[in-house]
Amino acid sequence: MTDSITTLSINTIRTLSIDAVQAANSGHPGAPMGLAAVAYAIWQKHLRHDPSDPSWFNRDRFVLSNGHASMLLYSLLHLTGYEAMTLEQIKNFRQWGSLTPGHPEAELTPGVETTTGPLGQGFATAVGMAIAEAHLNARYQGVVDHYTFGICSDGDLMEGISHEAASLAGHLGLGKLIFLYDDNEITIDGRTDIAFTEDTTARFEAYGWQVLSVDDGNDVEAIDQAIVAARAESARPTLIRVKTVIGYGSPNKADTSSVHGSPLGDAEIALTKEALGWPYTERFVVPDEVREHMAGSAAARAGEARRAWEARLDTLKSESPEAYVELMRRISGELPEDWAESLPRFEPSEKGMATRASGGKVIEKIYEVLPELVGGSADLAGSNKTLFPKFGEISRGEYAGQNLHFGIREHAMAAAVNGMCLHGGVRGFGATFLVFADYMRPALRLAALMHVPQVMVFTHDSIGLGEDGPTHQPIEHLMSLRAMPNYWVLRPGDAEEVRQCWELAMERDQGPAGLVLTRQNVPTFDRQALQSQGDATQGAYILADGCPDEEPEALILATGSEVTIAVEAFGKLQAQGKKVRVISMPCWERFEQQDAAYRESVLPTAVTRRVAIEAGATLGWERYTGTQGCTLGLDHFGASAPYEELYEKFGLTAEKIVEVVNAP
Repeated sequence: MTDSITTLSINTIRTLSIDAVQAANSGHPGAPMGLAAVAYAIWQKHLRHDPSDPSWFNRDRFVLSNGHASMLLYSLLHLTGYEAMTLEQIKNFRQWGSLTPGHPEAELTPGVETTTGPLGQGFATAVGMAIAEAHLNARYQGVVDHYTFGICSDGDLMEGISHEAASLAGHLGLGKLIFLYDDNEITIDGRTDIAFTEDTTARFEAYGWQVLSVDDGNDVEAIDQAIVAARAESARPTLIRVKTVIGYGSPNKADTSSVHGSPLGDAEIALTKEALGWPYTERFVVPDEVREHMAGSAAARAGEARRAWEARLDTLKSESPEAYVELMRRISGELPEDWAESLPRFEPSEKGMATRASGGKVIEKIYEVLPELVGGSADLAGSNKTLFPKFGEISRGEYAGQNLHFGIREHAMAAAVNGMCLHGGVRGFGATFLVFADYMRPALRLAALMHVPQVMVFTHDSIGLGEDGPTHQPIEHLMSLRAMPNYWVLRPGDAEEVRQCWELAMERDQGPAGLVLTRQNVPTFDRQALQSQGDATQGAYILADGCPDEEPEALILATGSEVTIAVEAFGKLQAQGKKVRVISMPCWERFEQQDAAYRESVLPTAVTRRVAIEAGATLGWERYTGTQGCTLGLDHFGASAPYEELYEKFGLTAEKIVEVVNAP
């Protein structure tokens, strides 16, 4: 500790945190108590942000990866002058309608950069933020220029996602990424050595990080000097290991697991405040001099940083006006007018192509018209059709390109893409096989929770991948993703639907979308001949209509490659004189947004003879087939064989649809 205002400020952070947890009668007081000096050093001496404008674009990003320590962040937001984070909000910690939920939520609270709580997610998301900064910095002559700071815990660094993300960050040499590691050696179950004894610093050195150590988590000067050294290293990310004491100041609970996730209790709070030399007996005290000290410093740094940023913008505007306009548009998140007009159109074709192939053609054009689309595959670029080297590849020291190799790191890829989107100016996307969505589900869920418009390309979407067998054939995955609130599953049936689904994905700004694409070829339909009404941008539409002026006898519902089977059955039933329609339903979530009249026009209530076909779990289709309908799918795992044989063996055929429609 140094001067009295520093000590008073740090203890204000601690006491606000323990008072709020006690008032809520739930929460995690230990980490905020142990990390108060660490956070003070970051926020008071280094972090460039503007409390009067939390979304100022060139601010430093701060990620509290151990989100259970949320009161640490809320205290900092209050003390540095964020208008929304009032003392009343602090007093309502964890209560209904407050801006202070149990774990930080980016969509809810100004100043919170990303939703954290599931350990490791914040760490990996911060890697994505650093990628976005490096890309924009390289692309626009250094105009975007800031650091990504974070705090992580023992728990964060145990989680597998942190290993993936740290490896990627080291490989890319993200020199503006700085994490301070809260090495307090305590988890919920006790001391970390019951399960965690590796040399963490050696691990990060092996990843290519600069690793620094501070042996006293209350030594603000030493922490400050370590951050200065981290900022001086431009070619490597930095991990600063800080030895802290969880629950610092508590005479009876410090350095024990009991202070991790439970209120201290009134008696222990009194003893703690006495031990800290805190002169106030009432709760939620913020000395005026502390607020003036921390808010004044933040405002002063914000003014200086914003002036420098505006000067760089002015230079870009005068020297490269087109680049300036493009950057401003990217920061705003707006798409160019009529951008989708440039996307390829696909003529009817019996041979057609795999939707992963048509997807690749669409991505290539989007790269050209929307340079903010940045991403790539988890080592499956050739299979996912997502690599276009002419648009540049991101690598160590070369960040201006749009192609990014994530390596075999699906979970870190999904979280990093979240970070790229949260940063702004970049629309991040990733790609892998659909079956590996299981490896990335926590990050996909957080994208949906945060309303992050990330895009995932999931190819090899069914038993249609054939001989690779059941380990790689997704069954339950479509329904699993559809069950996730605010997640859009887009499973197009042909090349034209692929284009339209990409339009939906890119124009969506309130949540993530997953494009689910085939390995096998599917025809491109002749919509004029089929008398189509509507298109995939409506979520579901009449693809084939055998009775446009009459009520149909039956409806055939399908998605993806099974739309081809549905259209084949449609032809057979027409030859029998049946009045049927084929409904392509690439995006249930979008269809549910349509008004009741449109939904009724596509799925007339009076038509109860319905059959749905999808090469996956049947659970969920009953919402559209009703109690009298039938769903053809798979409620078991697949097998290794040519895909044509699998579809026949598992009863996913046009003949089976005809049989069901004609059943008594």
